Amino acid sequence: MSDNPVHERIASDVAENDVLLYMKGTPVFPQCGFSALVVQVLSNVGVKFTAVDVLQDSEIRQGIKEFSDWPTIPQLYVKGEFVGGCDIIKEMYEGGELKSFLEEKGIALEEV
Repeated sequence: MSDNPVHERIASDVAENDVLLYMKGTPVFPQCGFSALVVQVLSNVGVKFTAVDVLQDSEIRQGIKEFSDWPTIPQLYVKGEFVGGCDIIKEMYEGGELKSFLEEKGIALEEV
């Protein structure tokens, strides 16, 4: 993909995790309201996900914005595909599209 080791690491993480959220903080202790909202939405639809705390690594924090060409965090990836940030995830959830999108991608959802 590139000679950028940060982008290679991100690409590897995205490829290895079916549902991956780059966020500020952790799912248990989000460090911003947007990250907290996406964690709540994902929990509400019953999807298991892996989270990367961008506050722990400034290279990842900047690198993920370049990798996706998306200026804000959080960022959600499903089966290697960039889905979007907080506003997009919220709109998909409120419109009932998020659950069906995840099911179409073959992501198992738990009853909530």
